[in-house]
Amino acid sequence: MRLKDKIALITGGGNGIGKETCLLFAKEGAKVIVSDIDKKAGRATVTEIKKTGGDAAFVRADVSNPKHCKKMVDFAEKTYGGLHILFNNAGIMHSDDGDAESTAESVWDLTMAINVKGVFFGCKYGIPLIKKSGGGSIINTASFVAHLGAATSQLAYTSSKGAVLAMSRELAIIHARENIRVNALSPGPLRTELLMKFLNTDEKKNRRLVHVPMGRFGEAKEMAYAALYLGSDESSYTTGTEFLVDGGITAAYVTPE
Repeated sequence: MRLKDKIALITGGGNGIGKETCLLFAKEGAKVIVSDIDKKAGRATVTEIKKTGGDAAFVRADVSNPKHCKKMVDFAEKTYGGLHILFNNAGIMHSDDGDAESTAESVWDLTMAINVKGVFFGCKYGIPLIKKSGGGSIINTASFVAHLGAATSQLAYTSSKGAVLAMSRELAIIHARENIRVNALSPGPLRTELLMKFLNTDEKKNRRLVHVPMGRFGEAKEMAYAALYLGSDESSYTTGTEFLVDGGITAAYVTPE
């Protein structure tokens, strides 16, 4: 098993990428702390893991709240005795997120609080325990929109993911000699509840898909397998990088430097 004896904390573990990663990590031998603001969804993920013989526990956390982030890391130490993999995955894509003129300040602030501060707080409290545990891997969910302007306006979300990408690079440099790797996972457009709620018309969906060379939305499980590589020892020489899993969209539209 690729994650035998590893302890993993995954935020946003109740749905989408987070849920699929929790299930896969547990299958690969990790002890999994499922963190989510939604108790019902998070506990359902734990139940599913335990039904298949895996080891998991749930902790409720609002990642925009530093006290909650400290609590979830403390829970990891109390429950399993350490931390080797931190997947800062929780995020939102607000339905009222648009362009600079239409996006309310409250939408901007909420998006930044969850998508950017949530990663910062996860690292702030998670890194000391990873050090104490002998090192490990941090994975931060960014997005292909950190490279491309979105076909449908979502200024706050796009800006937040650019921040996550930049933060991941700097953290990787800071902690490179402490046996802590930090990488960003950047999905392309996915067929998740989060994106499908945002792309709530066929017109919006088609405006996204027309740009994807593969011609389809990605699946959350495909992102989980990418996270598995970044979380495992197989990526032991990989840090400060971005893993684009995007159906080819950035290759089609980004000009190499």
